[in-house]
Amino acid sequence: MIRAAGHEPEIVEYIQTGWGREQLTELLHVMNATAREVMRVKGTPAEELGLTDPNTADEVIFEAMLEHPILVNRPIVVTPSGTRLCRPSEAVIALLDSFPDSFTKEDGETVYRKDDAPTL
Repeated sequence: MIRAAGHEPEIVEYIQTGWGREQLTELLHVMNATAREVMRVKGTPAEELGLTDPNTADEVIFEAMLEHPILVNRPIVVTPSGTRLCRPSEAVIALLDSFPDSFTKEDGETVYRKDDAPTL
């Protein structure tokens, strides 16, 4: 969707490179989010590490994210307009300064039409 809007994203392959403590701290700060709020559970070791327990401290989740980068949900999109976890993918529209005429997901669902564009 970002490319369809005429932007070339810089993609950080954090699964391969891991997270830096400062990098992840800054992302959470600018999103005003906690580690728990961006934690991915499906397809990760979150449950077996005890991270889904509501009593697990956020700092424990954060440290686990540094050790197991897959625990961070994706994609996190950073633009001059803001930073957010873009799940579902159409959440990215609020961060774009230009828009495609329309955008249809790979599954065939149209999630954006030019006539529905937010006012800039």
